[in-house]
Amino acid sequence: MDQADLADSADRAAHIPGRPPKARTARERLTVPVLAFGGILMAVMQTVVVPLLPDLPRLTGASPGAVSWMVTATLLAGAVLTPVLGRAGDMYGKRRVLMTALALMTAGAAGCALSSDIRVLIAARALTGAAAAVVPLSISILRDELPPARRGSAVALMSSTVGIGAALGLPLAALMVQYADWHAMFWATAALGALGLALVWWVVRESPVREPGRFDVPGALGLAAGLVCLLLGVSQGGQWGWGSPTVLGLFGAAVVVLAGWCVQQLRAERPLVDLRLAGRPSVGPAHLAALLAGFAFYANSLVTAQLVQAPRASGYGLELSIVATGLCLLPGGVVMLVLSPLSARISAARGPRVTLALGSAIIALGYAVRIADSRDLWMIITGSTVVAVGTAFVYSALPTLILRAVPAGQTASATGVNVLMRTIGQAVSSAAVAAVLVHHTSPVAGLPVPTLHGYLLAFAMAGAIALAACAIALAMPRDPDGAGTRRTFGRGGKAVGDRAREGA
Repeated sequence: MDQADLADSADRAAHIPGRPPKARTARERLTVPVLAFGGILMAVMQTVVVPLLPDLPRLTGASPGAVSWMVTATLLAGAVLTPVLGRAGDMYGKRRVLMTALALMTAGAAGCALSSDIRVLIAARALTGAAAAVVPLSISILRDELPPARRGSAVALMSSTVGIGAALGLPLAALMVQYADWHAMFWATAALGALGLALVWWVVRESPVREPGRFDVPGALGLAAGLVCLLLGVSQGGQWGWGSPTVLGLFGAAVVVLAGWCVQQLRAERPLVDLRLAGRPSVGPAHLAALLAGFAFYANSLVTAQLVQAPRASGYGLELSIVATGLCLLPGGVVMLVLSPLSARISAARGPRVTLALGSAIIALGYAVRIADSRDLWMIITGSTVVAVGTAFVYSALPTLILRAVPAGQTASATGVNVLMRTIGQAVSSAAVAAVLVHHTSPVAGLPVPTLHGYLLAFAMAGAIALAACAIALAMPRDPDGAGTRRTFGRGGKAVGDRAREGA
């Protein structure tokens, strides 16, 4: 019996306990939307502070450099906590750890609502970084709770919440900042977080699938230290100087610490991250593709937001407000929601590697549209939406690849690592785009403004990265580790067919 069959057996076993079928069906119907609501909250929490950044120095009396740490703290905390909480979920209960992540997120939002002190705000935003673990934990719960016939579409929907929340968060936050006190925005997100926490407590049941053993504390500390050094250097390199002793020292420390961490993980009896599992042909390329996909996806929203807000005197800018900018990105979020069932069907029929390759190619096509015309608003929205279409396919395929290749007891930690790679890709994308735009500026009204050529170079860079992700997907084995031998289940969970080949 291969890993896919073992996982399916565990999945069906989760439905055996003597609960009335009617009650179980009602619970299943609510589980997916409740978990998806948590994923949307996570993405909203990450983007909600963006409209405030230009005004926060005046509102808090802090320097722009200090204010930027409200974003950096969330990034660092999320990167560190995602694999840690994922592993904790596999060991101690995914529902329990999911509720912990949502509680930390809610507490962070409430902390921002209660204070105007920049030190408190930064600490509170670090707490909200725990929300990054919501999606991998939720995907793991879906694997344990849903029958295989429903799992693909549910995982695709869960993955699309990243784009949906990001698209909704920016315009809604901008509206609240424009028409209400800025603390009201954090009160609203805290209330939504409390609602999400209550819904998870009421609807989601604890998974019986556990990974035994002790939690790898040295591994968690080593990973945290290495990621902080790496991401701090990446996120602050443009501000501190890429050749500065501080940034070079951070990168050097990251190499040394992470190398030592890898040795420790290979020797540990119960490692935080199973590097041998991550090195399999069906898992390692999926993590690398996630890194590249995170880069390509983030460049779309980052560059679009700056381009449409550029002054008209630049010759290409539209001088849109933050609210209008968010509305430009909204179609992409809607498209990700609508297309999530289609991406699941493609993965079921052709295999997730095909969905990953197709989505990456569509992302590259979207950037080609951006290069062809980035002056007219309707073409900007079209290109941005095409990138979102590709992202919907890619983000639904990645967790499906992981679910097919890892044991049920390591689902949350493995998907957590995959989300971590996406986060690192987004951080590198932000730094790379900033470096390109800084080196291609021209004075407008006495201020340096990125040129259109700089934006086009950023689009070309992101498109090339998307094509690299496509090449990785095509190079992946068609039937990794026997996972292509899978079963489809009809009513009652009975097998109705086998031997569906991924690349057939």
